[in-house]
Amino acid sequence: MSAEHDTGSGASAWFADQTFWDDFYPHLFSAERAAEAERIVERSPLFRFPSGARVLDLCCGPGLFTVPLARAGHAVTGVDLSAPLLDRARTRCREAGVKARFVEADMLGFAEPEAFDAVVNMFTSFGYLHRHEDNVQVLRNAHTSLAPGGTLLVDLVGKEILARRDERVSLSELDGKVLVQRDTILDDWSRLRSDWYSIEGSRAATGSMTLHLYSAAELRDMLRSAGFTGVRFHGDYEGGPYDHRAERLIAVATKGVDARGN
Repeated sequence: MSAEHDTGSGASAWFADQTFWDDFYPHLFSAERAAEAERIVERSPLFRFPSGARVLDLCCGPGLFTVPLARAGHAVTGVDLSAPLLDRARTRCREAGVKARFVEADMLGFAEPEAFDAVVNMFTSFGYLHRHEDNVQVLRNAHTSLAPGGTLLVDLVGKEILARRDERVSLSELDGKVLVQRDTILDDWSRLRSDWYSIEGSRAATGSMTLHLYSAAELRDMLRSAGFTGVRFHGDYEGGPYDHRAERLIAVATKGVDARGN
């Protein structure tokens, strides 16, 4: 099955096509990825939220982070545009014996004023929207949704990390399914197009995603323009520095408290 995607920000955008998520679900949301999410929530110092914190899992997908966050005792809300992925998240929660609230919504429009103590956006679920201004609006929405003093955590592959890598084509295999991924840099390093090919026996699926690439400096400017303070960056989930050895670009930003303590 072939999935046709464009780079718009409306209903025709690649991420709004359920075919992509169906065809590549085993690769995107494997058991290994779920186990990694569990380890991150359990061990990462970046996830040391206050006991019983209200946490928004933005672009939660099938709940890879929702479940361990709920298991840690937090009141979790998972937001995603895909109803089938949210159904999988509900099933994952039920099987794990935890509870979470789920909302089917576009990240460009979702905001609940001061409803959360933390917002997490994990595994490169940011930069999807075609217009740069819309990606900034997503950060503004997160700022609106946070209570004063709340924390935003955004995890993605930074522009600097991609520039360091030599390979633009990768090959992997999972449960008999072969995945070929070919990355192409577009628009003077402002975007990345990733073409995917999944082969299982005589069946082949193709799809592509296009997203904005951001450096730490660019993301810092976006976060500050969205109203965040105390922006810092880490290069891994252990809280290491964002330097030439970084594996991820992880931004941690705070919503300031005004003079009245609000």
